[in-house]
Amino acid sequence: MEELISKVQKLIKPSKGTWGIVLEDLNSGDKWEYNEQELFYAASVIKVPIMVAVFRAVERLELSLSDWIILDKDECVGGSGVLQHLTPGTSLSLSDIMLLMIIQSDNTATNLLIDLVGVENIQQTMKEAGMEHSTFYNKLMLSKPNPHGTNRIAAKDVGILLTKMAQGEIVSEQASKQMIEIMKKQQMRDCLPEKLPSPYSNFDNGMPAWELANKGGWIPGTRHDVGIFFVGDRKLVATVLSEKEDDVLAKRILSQIGYEIYQYLCKEE
Repeated sequence: MEELISKVQKLIKPSKGTWGIVLEDLNSGDKWEYNEQELFYAASVIKVPIMVAVFRAVERLELSLSDWIILDKDECVGGSGVLQHLTPGTSLSLSDIMLLMIIQSDNTATNLLIDLVGVENIQQTMKEAGMEHSTFYNKLMLSKPNPHGTNRIAAKDVGILLTKMAQGEIVSEQASKQMIEIMKKQQMRDCLPEKLPSPYSNFDNGMPAWELANKGGWIPGTRHDVGIFFVGDRKLVATVLSEKEDDVLAKRILSQIGYEIYQYLCKEE
């Protein structure tokens, strides 16, 4: 893993921004951490622990993935997502709302789920998952944030969450698999997976196919992407957080890191 670490270090060295990175090869057990406890504004990466909190409530029979939720116009917020554009009164299943929160980063879907499970349950879920440094206080796209604090994450915490998910240890083995399958359907692929070969192409050069269960996050000055790489029989958890960097450059670095991870896993495979 030393070669991969060296390449990532070279990629971020010219950056004037702040980076928090955790890479963990789940096959070899090798792990590299950089600014792993630095706190970053969470942006949409916070939607991953919210998803975990929903599955936790489902596991406790407090909710069902087949529950129907009616979309109220007053609950719609701006930013990412399609729910804000749908007809008020439209009914969607809890499963579909959670899918939209992850694969389209739908903010309205996120707030609906926060209301369903509650802020305290999300905080408790994060604590039980081992996210000791990260915080959650606010629904998204609110004009008046919670005076008690903001939604913040540390690369170390996100890495712990994703590693447990990859190992089937978040909520339950079945729930972990379901969450990974949702994240594999991600439609926002302009960071870690941006430079990877098409997953639908035939690999005449013998390179193995890949999958990535990921979730990005963006606000001006902040750009993240986190996920679980699957290449052949190999798995690697990558958490890459950045702030105070030009967005075009941040995306370029993130996409190059994703490519280097893929190349590393191909060699190991």
